[in-house]
Amino acid sequence: MTAALRPQRKLPIIWLVRLGVSAVVLALIFHFVPFKQVLAAARALSPSLWLAGLGLFLVGHAASAAKWRLLIGPGVSFGQAFRAHLAGLAANLALPGVAGGDVVRAGRVMGHARNKAQLAIGSVADRLLDTVGLLLIGLIGAYIAWRPELGDPGMLRFFMLAGIAAVAIGFAVAIPLDHALAPRTGGKIIGLIKRTVAVLADLARTPGLLIACLAISMAVQCLFILINIAFAHAAAVEASTAAWFYAWPTAKVIAIAPISLGGLGVREASLAALMKPFGADPAQVVAIGLVWQTVLYAGGLTGLLVQFGWSSATSGKREQLHEG
Repeated sequence: MTAALRPQRKLPIIWLVRLGVSAVVLALIFHFVPFKQVLAAARALSPSLWLAGLGLFLVGHAASAAKWRLLIGPGVSFGQAFRAHLAGLAANLALPGVAGGDVVRAGRVMGHARNKAQLAIGSVADRLLDTVGLLLIGLIGAYIAWRPELGDPGMLRFFMLAGIAAVAIGFAVAIPLDHALAPRTGGKIIGLIKRTVAVLADLARTPGLLIACLAISMAVQCLFILINIAFAHAAAVEASTAAWFYAWPTAKVIAIAPISLGGLGVREASLAALMKPFGADPAQVVAIGLVWQTVLYAGGLTGLLVQFGWSSATSGKREQLHEG
């Protein structure tokens, strides 16, 4: 077992701290937002709509698994990548933060990957592209959703263009910067910078793959936003579609910060705050956020069941071969 995949002794303490943060944030939410109103909004969603949302959620993750497979190099089939991706979803139920699921996902296919370095770089690149995709969707959504009563959008336009320019410049200088940093040694911070630059340079060397994977990532995130919009319409939440395309990815980016248990509480509070200027009722928005959280947990449980089913089937085949 590699050091990257070795269980960390501090994990339970980190898990408990982040669980505590999520509990405190949720307590604050329900202190200011009537719980009865949240429950009423959640009950407005039919079971069939929720199941449809779960089905589309799994379809989106199948596409995400295909994207990840493109980035990690040859040796891993789509079936192996999808099962590993589901294992990562399952791990996110118990491990704090997205990185825990990423480590589990990579570990599941490490024996099949032909290039272990490419597996590591591709996994980091996959997460980087997802974050960039969320930022771009959020910026475009904010640009479209902005209304005159919210103030002058000049600053918003500046940040939007600055964000896009920063991404473009980052990829443009990544290759020469990678060559410049390669011969030099340094501490942990320099090492982190080197790895980040190496990932950007690797993507910059294959612009077609970069654009395709970014497009897949953004398409999947847009699908998830549309699922939330469908939930919101069922609960009669009054807000524009563009507002959701601004607030939902922005709240998800905020929830990436490793301070809560998988973003629980932080995501809902951020989403309610971001949607309020666009006329959405905070209690209804919190309800949609919590319903989406149940979809996330159901997806993780599905991944767990797939792992158990696959392990049982594999063990059965091995026993038959041994008996034969």
